[in-house]
Amino acid sequence: MSKREFQTEVSQLLQLIIHSLYSHPEIFLRELVSNSSDALDKLRHLTLTDEAYKALPFNPRIDLELDEENKTLTISDTGIGMNEEDLTSHLGTIARSGTKSFLSQLSGDAKKDSNLIGQFGVGFYSVFMVADQVEVVSRKAGQEQTWRWVSDGKTGFDIEPAERSVAGTTLLIHFNEEGEQYANSWRLQEIVKKYSNHIAFPIFLTYDKSQWNEAEKKSDKIRTTEQVNVASALWRRPKGELKDEDYKELYKSVAGSWEDPLFWFHTKAEGSLEYTTLFYVPSKAPLDLYQAEYKVGVKLYVKRVFIMDDARELLPQYLRFIRGIIDSEDLPLNVSREILQQNRVLTSIRMASVKKILSELKNIATNQSDEYLKFIAEYNRPLKEGLYSDHANRETLLDLVRFKSTKVEGLTSLADVKSRMKGEQKSIYYITGGAESLLRTSPLLEIYKKKDLEVLILDDDFDEVIFSGIDKYGDIDLKAINKASTSEDLNSEDEPDKAESLKPLLDKLKNTLGDRVKDVRASVRLADSPSCIVSDEEEPSIQMQQMMRAMGQKDLPVIKPTLEINPNHEIVQKLLARSDDGVAQDAAWLLFDQALLMEGVTIQDPAAFVQRLNRVLNLSI
Repeated sequence: MSKREFQTEVSQLLQLIIHSLYSHPEIFLRELVSNSSDALDKLRHLTLTDEAYKALPFNPRIDLELDEENKTLTISDTGIGMNEEDLTSHLGTIARSGTKSFLSQLSGDAKKDSNLIGQFGVGFYSVFMVADQVEVVSRKAGQEQTWRWVSDGKTGFDIEPAERSVAGTTLLIHFNEEGEQYANSWRLQEIVKKYSNHIAFPIFLTYDKSQWNEAEKKSDKIRTTEQVNVASALWRRPKGELKDEDYKELYKSVAGSWEDPLFWFHTKAEGSLEYTTLFYVPSKAPLDLYQAEYKVGVKLYVKRVFIMDDARELLPQYLRFIRGIIDSEDLPLNVSREILQQNRVLTSIRMASVKKILSELKNIATNQSDEYLKFIAEYNRPLKEGLYSDHANRETLLDLVRFKSTKVEGLTSLADVKSRMKGEQKSIYYITGGAESLLRTSPLLEIYKKKDLEVLILDDDFDEVIFSGIDKYGDIDLKAINKASTSEDLNSEDEPDKAESLKPLLDKLKNTLGDRVKDVRASVRLADSPSCIVSDEEEPSIQMQQMMRAMGQKDLPVIKPTLEINPNHEIVQKLLARSDDGVAQDAAWLLFDQALLMEGVTIQDPAAFVQRLNRVLNLSI
């Protein structure tokens, strides 16, 4: 027997699972049955596609055998099995770096954290919530040797040769005090039906069934084996035969979740291409939604045969929160991930699936606005990513995304903004470049408030990048108010052009500020503030430049802002009448620096700013 220690991360993981999640220990059965199902899926696929495996017998089933007296449960499958190397790597180490993220993702909320177990692929270890010893006996398909892995979940594990007549894996669970509640046939059946009813393979439970003996007027125990799941591909059944509870059951099995899904979309396509899709929207965004190593949530089947569940080609990245199934009649059973990338059948299914998901969401937005707001609270940001990456569906996505606004509480759609436009209004306006509180107090909003024009508040850090490439909503222009060109919309014939009379001051300011600014001009967008900064149409804002540098893009060219000043402001009028002395120069810099501060931009030389401010304060007191 070979005694080995757990990898450090496994020891940490076991402690966290056992001590943090034990209020939901029943998930151990969900995870172990899911692992058995995966092992059967893999072997079935190989027996259909790989010559080396086609001659192997394949009788797929999962068996649960309960020994109530000794408080043990045996879980067996006839799947792919494991050899010594597999047992060590799968049960003794954490191979996926994404799994290590599990350790930092735990929130302390046992219900939420229990969902992470499945998401991060560490489901096997959940057995130690209910067991003080686990034995795993496994024989890999196509190999003669069988191995036994034994552990108490604390000190490490032992591996030794063993015996098993066919390929597959058997787990013998010795329940601890916490786990004794599962040495109960009714409880086991309840958990299987809750999470694993639609697993594609039959699950049998062997237990001592109570049966009334009429002759002796007593209850006898009869050893009985019964199938305890439906074992059908629910998604292949007509929608008319299915109830909401059927869909919810399958979702919990597919997604490894406790919670009901928010929506689901079930489609059967017939014609030149035949396929079935069943997509779910989780009620809460997956915890790895914004991680590079997010787990794919859609499983690919061909003719009900499981192919893979980690292919990112099945849906675009911005829909990575979708869970569910694609089952095709037209893909080859031995399709690989490399083939998927160029396969026309999958490309057609993917395009149609995206349109279906988006059209269903649009229908919900129109007819179930309260439910749609729950969706938006979780998934507005991924939809915005779609605006950037999915040009073919951009118009639909523009209708689906929601925005903060200067006109309404909460969130609003572009369609509603369009319906509120003033008769003379030419464009839909928005502002980007910082936190919501900063944007709502920006001097750039002043003239729009005065004219009672609505402005959208785009405060996500990537909004500027996304919307800089979108110039229209239908036939209406979309314009950023922190771009210089937007001032053209604000000019009116009854407002005299003061640029000429202001020219001497503009020249003074430009000479004083030198190469810190691209230009200094009179503003038509300010009502109460003396100054603001804007960028040219094709240039990133100063905030965006700062963000890009913070992300490591150090070699960006310096892009200078344009300073706009308010011709009607008292400070500007006084400066116009003042000679070009030291006070005027201090005032010029203060107008520029305060405009930067109002945009949330860090001042280049805080010490010089304070010195100028003190000199001006000294004169005013």
